[in-house]
Amino acid sequence: MAKFDSSKLKRIGVYTSGGDAPGMNAAVRAVVRVGIHEKLEVFTVTSGYSGMIAGEIKAVDRGSMANIIQRGGTVIKTGRSAEFMKPEGRAKAAAHLKKHGIEALVCIGGDGSFKGAQALWDEHKIPAIGVPGTIDNDVHGTDVTIGFDTAVNTALNAIDKIRDTAASHDRLFIVEVMGRNSGFIALNVGLAGGAEDVFIPESNTTVDDAIKHIQRGLARGKMSSILVAAEAQKEGRAYDLAESIRKKSGFEAKVCILGHIQRGGSPTANDRILASRLGAAAVHGLKKGLCDVMAGVINEQVVYTPLEETYMKHKTVRKELVTLLQILSQ
Repeated sequence: MAKFDSSKLKRIGVYTSGGDAPGMNAAVRAVVRVGIHEKLEVFTVTSGYSGMIAGEIKAVDRGSMANIIQRGGTVIKTGRSAEFMKPEGRAKAAAHLKKHGIEALVCIGGDGSFKGAQALWDEHKIPAIGVPGTIDNDVHGTDVTIGFDTAVNTALNAIDKIRDTAASHDRLFIVEVMGRNSGFIALNVGLAGGAEDVFIPESNTTVDDAIKHIQRGLARGKMSSILVAAEAQKEGRAYDLAESIRKKSGFEAKVCILGHIQRGGSPTANDRILASRLGAAAVHGLKKGLCDVMAGVINEQVVYTPLEETYMKHKTVRKELVTLLQILSQ
């Protein structure tokens, strides 16, 4: 865990990076207002690393954070920057930060964003603390990430509606949710939504397994079924699953891909509270001279994890929840 001399810390910056997640605004609000409470000047960087390179940096006050806690997305914009991946891009970003007198940063994002923050520290000695903002919940060092709870509830709300149609028409539905490298959303939605089975990267569920579960339901008189699939490495994989199920069993599956609807919407109370806690923890960490770490929550306690560990160590779903889902669907 790296340290820096924070005794003369006066100015900090905050930015959101990578994919947007509900609750990011609550985190930005917390950084700004807690920072000001701690006698710091706070600046926002627009559009993540691309805005940092372009010098889109401005001072903010408490009033500028009014009426944003309930909004989805991020009011200071986000994105990804190919230019920042190069040393020359990072040098431009660092120069703009130093021009504005910014001495430390709070980075709200996921593993790719944290790698960028780490590079600024390694190459230009600009301290940064990360705040995990990603709907995928796949960041090591925290039990839950900002945006995950909202994404799960958004997807669950959709599945509840789809179940009405499935029951009315005696249909099989495959619902695809986000999760390229992790099955956190799919598993939680599947368990809460009463799915027959889930297809996630961490589980070896096969099409044959899913067919057996559907047939088992039919044997006891169940006429409709829901399967939940994480998008994994191919968005739209649910169509491939549906075709495989048709060829092997004759079951016709309807496909619903929820897509980016899971990223939007007003954040849940859990996400607003988590974001507020972690934004505040990031400021308090900088005041203590911590850097190159991420603020997270484990067992309801705020912890700081080295940024490198957040993406080098793999966080996986709880396998017992997969087993529980399958038992409950019988």
